Amino acid sequence: MIEKIRNIKTEWKLAWVTTVVLGLLIHMPVLLGDYPNHDGLASMYFDQNMITSGRWFLTVACGFSSYFTLPWLIGILSLCFLGVGAAALVSFLGIQKESHVVLVSALLVSFPALASTYAYIFTADGYMLALAMILVALYVTKTYRFGFVWGGILIAFSMGCYQSYLAFAMILAIYGVWQIYLEEKKGFWKESLHYVYMGVLGVALYYIILQVLLFVEGKQLSSYQGIEDMTETAKVSFSQQLLHIYKDFLGFAGNGRVLMQNLLGAGCMLVLLGFALWSLGKAGMLKKWQTYVLTFVSIVAFPICANMILLVSPGVTYHLLMRYQYVLIPILLLALIDRQDMGKWQSIATFMAGILVLQYAVADNIAYSNLQKKYEKTYGYCLRLLDRMEQTEGYETGMPVAMVGVINTEHYPKTDLTGKVTDSMIGMNGDFLVYTDDNYQSFFANYLGATIELVDDEKMEEIYHSVIYQAMPSFPENGCTQVVDGILYVKTEPCAR
Repeated sequence: MIEKIRNIKTEWKLAWVTTVVLGLLIHMPVLLGDYPNHDGLASMYFDQNMITSGRWFLTVACGFSSYFTLPWLIGILSLCFLGVGAAALVSFLGIQKESHVVLVSALLVSFPALASTYAYIFTADGYMLALAMILVALYVTKTYRFGFVWGGILIAFSMGCYQSYLAFAMILAIYGVWQIYLEEKKGFWKESLHYVYMGVLGVALYYIILQVLLFVEGKQLSSYQGIEDMTETAKVSFSQQLLHIYKDFLGFAGNGRVLMQNLLGAGCMLVLLGFALWSLGKAGMLKKWQTYVLTFVSIVAFPICANMILLVSPGVTYHLLMRYQYVLIPILLLALIDRQDMGKWQSIATFMAGILVLQYAVADNIAYSNLQKKYEKTYGYCLRLLDRMEQTEGYETGMPVAMVGVINTEHYPKTDLTGKVTDSMIGMNGDFLVYTDDNYQSFFANYLGATIELVDDEKMEEIYHSVIYQAMPSFPENGCTQVVDGILYVKTEPCAR
């Protein structure tokens, strides 16, 4: 066993160790704490059976850590999975220098999209297994004659966990074509088509398995995030979709404060781009007209690949969990730089990539700090609200409760100072965790040890428009809770003006 470990490629071991060790250092706060976001409140135990969202393999992928929310165990497993993906990625990219192996792995594990994923810690191990399968799929497709078959199978199972990571495969396939061109191999089209075969096989297999399982379980795709649009005709024209994709790409890449968080980050990206072009020049590629054609095609295709979910489901809310693939921008620039020896100048590129890693790591921890404060402020708020509810005249344990759940922020100071960093990091920004009556119910049960029975939506709609409810003041004012006809009315949202 020890001998087998010794025989593992050095770059694989270095990539895996870097990912796991640096991942623990950066993401330790969320792995050692218990700071749920709004979705996590109801996911203390969740079997991840999300076939109606198209994620038919997620229940298996998350089963290794049990279905309980165990941040430390889930975090360790997810970093181990991601480490395997990092090892496959550096091999696929052909990274030679050890410093660049470390930096590619560091960029992958520090990018804020992973921090947003850890805000949804209950599913992070399944998602990282999905990403690892995508990266291994690219490696086997490039390395073996019929590797695209295994690559397609891996892509199908990866999409069965989380469909968004298909963008990694599409972008890296473009770079795979670049590699074939730069290495001036014979059979350019034959080898390039392997990536097409991989993708077509993977998507087709995913879709077939999905339809079979939906039929067997007697279910259909849900309307969440427009997932049902995968099997319907798009509701907007193709040209409108493309325009939306390019606008979104430029908006996020240029002003999303994630890929480039400030002028220093933008400067680092520009330096990496300059060195990447220098690398192509040293290789003599800038003298060939084919280089410019391939560059043009890549520039046109990259935003579409990065935002492919918008092409499949135009109405989706495209949040940061679905944008992890943007980390490939600095990674691919670094891969191009790695292809040529630039002497002492190369250390500048290495330093700039290291600055990006540091910026990402700092942003992650700013977000984790706010996530902790959101939990603590929510705890204090809910404790006071629950006490008020139980002190209401006529209150009895187990009686139905009517509440909407929106917090009247006019009564409380805005204390989230992290907006410039966390506004694009879903699950991390804001002051409170609770937004709906279900959020309160879960928080009361899991963190305060109190059970409340909510009225159904139809009854709540009736109560909400009643004269009594509309006339009630908002918490924490006197009279914000009342017992009416055996139901506890609780008003937390702003009063109508």
